[in-house]
Amino acid sequence: MKYKNLILIGTSHIAKQSIEDVKKVILEKNPHIIALELDKRRFSALVHKRKQPKLVDIKRVGLKGFLFQLIGAWVEARLGKYVGVKPGSEMLMATKLAKAKKKKIALVDQDIEITLRRFSQEFSFKEKINFLIDILTAPFKRKKIAFDLTKVPSKATIKKLMNDVKKRYPNVYKVLVKERNDVMARNFYNIMKENPKKLILGIIGAGHEEEMIDLIKKNYLKKQKH
Repeated sequence: MKYKNLILIGTSHIAKQSIEDVKKVILEKNPHIIALELDKRRFSALVHKRKQPKLVDIKRVGLKGFLFQLIGAWVEARLGKYVGVKPGSEMLMATKLAKAKKKKIALVDQDIEITLRRFSQEFSFKEKINFLIDILTAPFKRKKIAFDLTKVPSKATIKKLMNDVKKRYPNVYKVLVKERNDVMARNFYNIMKENPKKLILGIIGAGHEEEMIDLIKKNYLKKQKH
């Protein structure tokens, strides 16, 4: 997906296809700036040794945010082991190529601690019940999973998954998708504005891709009106 001087790649963090897509676009398009869906903390954890959440983190991000991070990391690691790809490998590939080709790296995501604190604040009782129901009924729904984990899901599949999350977990969707999309879109806009003659490659999760261009366009329109 391209808009002005920005190219966006929607990835799956455990898909082999994403690693290949990132490598191909960087080598073919030779962008000046590579912008990642990471913040400083997650970037450091990715590049250096990935650290497991610690109990002391509860004070900073809240109990629900801490548990979400812990469970999320465990699930992602299990799925990554299943397909033979470590979570975030496409981001690591982009980082290695950026350093090898002496490209600038930009981090566009919201600070993970802000996201987790917001999760702790917003995760509702109804969403907890829905989560429990989904966990208990998951073994009976396995046949409904219709995509290959080694590949990025189709746009139709992503849209359906996003709509399902929005319906059953509206606050989770707001915190993990909408609020972060707003932050990333502003950051992308600022990078584009500051580097109008440079090609920027944005690497973000596939669930964020569809809305991102629209949000960036809105930022441009807002600035033009003022």
